[in-house]
Amino acid sequence: MEARHFEFLVEEESMMAFLQIVLPDCLLPGNCTFEIYPFRGKQALLRDLPTRLHSYRRWLPNNWRIVVLVDQDVQDCEELKRKLEDIASEAGLRTRSRTQSHDWQLVNRIVVEELEAWYFGDWEAVVCAYPRVPRSIPRKTQYRDPDAIQGGTCEAFERILQKCGYFRSGLGKIQAARAIARHIRPERNRSASFGALREILAEASLLE
Repeated sequence: MEARHFEFLVEEESMMAFLQIVLPDCLLPGNCTFEIYPFRGKQALLRDLPTRLHSYRRWLPNNWRIVVLVDQDVQDCEELKRKLEDIASEAGLRTRSRTQSHDWQLVNRIVVEELEAWYFGDWEAVVCAYPRVPRSIPRKTQYRDPDAIQGGTCEAFERILQKCGYFRSGLGKIQAARAIARHIRPERNRSASFGALREILAEASLLE
């Protein structure tokens, strides 16, 4: 059944700020609605997720889907995904990874390694939001793969912006999320984890 509504469970408010703009602008069709629920960090999300999913199980409509977005950070990606899948299964929800049909209720997506990787994936959007930032960043070896930046994606992003005169007292994550989201174009984003989110939303909202 085609999805008409999505419930997003995310780690923090910067991801919510980003999705509030990107989802209706370029990731979801106009006939879909959505809600985004931020937690107070990754540990809070993982701690509270079982209770939250058990609650969904009792009333989730057939044309609603749940999307859980968790940063990889320094965790093993497969181990983290397995933990999320187990939580959903124990709550009695059918996940995209474990069901053999399109009749799933929940999908877990790992942000590799965190939201700022999606900015590196569409550097043109960053330049539009912050014009003093060099356009050449994606051509540098350490930034060519947005999902494999060493030493912390957020820290790398902050250093680049500060070097160009932005956020001298520290990265404003919510402010940056809103500014960059306005210029995001999914088709040019080089982040594989962003692409995975885009593909699953397209699949779910176009099913007959």
